[in-house]
Amino acid sequence: MELIEVAGAGAGPYGVAVGADGGVWFTLVHGGEIGRLAPDGTVERFGLGAAGCGPAVIAAGPDGAMWFSRLRDHRIGRIDAGGAATSFALPTADSGPYGIAAGPDGALWFTESNANRVGRITVDGEVTEYPLPVDGAFPSLITAGPDGALWCTLHQADAVARVATDGEVTVHRLPARGTAPVGIAAGADGALWYVGIGGGLVGRITVDGKVTEYPLADRSAKPHAIAAGPDGRLWFTEWGAGRIGVLAPDDRPDGHPIPGERAEPHGIAVAPDGTVYAALERGQIARLEAGG
Repeated sequence: MELIEVAGAGAGPYGVAVGADGGVWFTLVHGGEIGRLAPDGTVERFGLGAAGCGPAVIAAGPDGAMWFSRLRDHRIGRIDAGGAATSFALPTADSGPYGIAAGPDGALWFTESNANRVGRITVDGEVTEYPLPVDGAFPSLITAGPDGALWCTLHQADAVARVATDGEVTVHRLPARGTAPVGIAAGADGALWYVGIGGGLVGRITVDGKVTEYPLADRSAKPHAIAAGPDGRLWFTEWGAGRIGVLAPDDRPDGHPIPGERAEPHGIAVAPDGTVYAALERGQIARLEAGG
C-alpha cells in the first residue's frame, strides 16, 4: 500500500473518484478545495472561492467533468479537467447535499441529507427534487443500479431506497435496527452492496429487495464507503479501524490495515485497472495495487 500526501491533516480528504481523464479526484471537506492526483503522482488543488463550502462526495459526470456535493453551503459543484469550477444553488434551503452519482438518464443524482429528499441535476444545472416517504431518513450515498434506477442508503431509517428516474420511491427496510447504512455500490453480480457503519457489516440487496448481510470480524470497524472492482470484489473503508476491507464473491470480508494512526479512511474508488484509492482524513490518499 502506498500513502500519498495530498494535503495537511486539517484539510480533510473525504470523497474520491476516478475521472475520465485518468486522474484521481478528491474533495477536501474542511479546506474547501478539490484536488487531483495525476497518473504521474503530481497533485493539484483547486480552490472553490468559498472556504467553508464543505465539498464532500465527488463523482465523474456524463459530460467529462467531475461533480460534487457542497454540504455546507448547499450547492452542487462542477469542475472540469482544467480545474475551472462552478456551482449551482439548490431550491430547498439548508438541504445538505451529500451523496452524488451519475444516473442512467444523462443527469447527476444526489441526496439531500437535511431535507429528506433526492435530487436530480442536469449538466446545464436544472434541478428537480423528490421527497422521500420516510421522515428523518437522512439519505446518504447514492449509486446507479443495474435496473435503470438510483439506489441510496437511508442512514437513520435503517433502509435502502430505490428511486426510479421519474421520482417514484420504493423503500426496503433492513433486517436489523442500528445498521445505519452509508455507502452503496452496484456490484458485478447484478445486486447492490451497502455497508452499515452502525452494524459493522456489508450487505447485499437484490433489485427485488432480498437482503443478505455479512458481519465483519470487527463489528466496531465503522465501514463507511464501498466500491466495486472490475474483478467482482467489493472494497470498503473501515473508518473506525483504519483499514481498507475487501469482500470477494462468496467469501468472507478481509482487510488491509493502513499504516500509522488516525488514518480515518472515508471515500473509496476503484480504477478500471483494479487499483484502489481511499481518501484518508489525515491528509493522504491510500493507493492499493490491483490484486493487492
